[in-house]
Amino acid sequence: MSSVASSAVQAAVSVVIPVYNEEAVLPTLFERLYTVMDATGEPYEIIFVNDGSRDRSAAMLADQYRLRPEVTRVVLFNGNFGQHMAILAGFEQVRGAMAITLDADLQNPPEEIPRLMAEIRKGHDYVGTIRKLREDSAWRRVASKAMNRLRESITRIQMTDQGCMLRAYDRPLVDTLNACREANTFIPALAYTFAASPVEIEVAHEERFAGVSKYSLYKLIRLNFDLVTGFSTVPLQWFSLIGTLLSLGAGGLFVLILLRRVLFGAEVEGVFTLFALQFFFTGIMLFGIGLMGEYVGRIQQEVRSRPRYRIAKVLQAQPDAAALAASERTALL
Repeated sequence: MSSVASSAVQAAVSVVIPVYNEEAVLPTLFERLYTVMDATGEPYEIIFVNDGSRDRSAAMLADQYRLRPEVTRVVLFNGNFGQHMAILAGFEQVRGAMAITLDADLQNPPEEIPRLMAEIRKGHDYVGTIRKLREDSAWRRVASKAMNRLRESITRIQMTDQGCMLRAYDRPLVDTLNACREANTFIPALAYTFAASPVEIEVAHEERFAGVSKYSLYKLIRLNFDLVTGFSTVPLQWFSLIGTLLSLGAGGLFVLILLRRVLFGAEVEGVFTLFALQFFFTGIMLFGIGLMGEYVGRIQQEVRSRPRYRIAKVLQAQPDAAALAASERTALL
């Protein structure tokens, strides 16, 4: 049996790719990705997870499965559940000794995959990446740096570039992630908390091949709220400290106003100052209520225990059928 055919039973590497409305990119992705993986000479599998695409992405993935069934599997969601849920669904299908995650937009070149595989074989269980010469817009680079600093100041998670999804995980770490049943999670951060020997390497970064980014400013902010509230209670501790300081300050201000009234009589000059202070305190209170609401909302999601996603269908060949297809393909080459 050829090495490619044996991937149907035991792959050396599984590549997991979430797909959402990427019909313009997929033909080029197929060409570059399969060329890279074939060149490794190792058994592999590629798992595409269609995250409720509304364009032709699902049909194109099905066509690619029929073209290379021995190394291709397609997970079809029946709705849009998000990039990280798609990756988790892919992890549950992984058969390989290691897993590589890759975005479908080709901003992370598939040609970098062998470098990540080499790092896993050196004994690292988690390989993070740093995009060098980023081809994103200026505001996205600035926002990314700001969010990285915020995360590092609040959590123990030290990732230089949290937005790059080209990452590698060894199989035991993938199994650990599969055992986590959180309603919302940020996979790179979750993996970091369990990794015993993480490492980061620099990788190339390209302009988006086609289409537009699926992450708006609002989604980026939401993602970082999930990251912060999902991995740390420091914001609540900060708010408690701020509340304590403001309470002490308000008490001192009350004593000062009372003394002035006793010593100088009633005054009206400070009315607008008091209004400003009141508005400031009100803003802090509303922020705190919203912050606590984030934590309460996460608790509610966990308590409900609803499924994180729903799979409509999985396109995959049975091992014997995949081996036969691989043998026929090899005979034609």
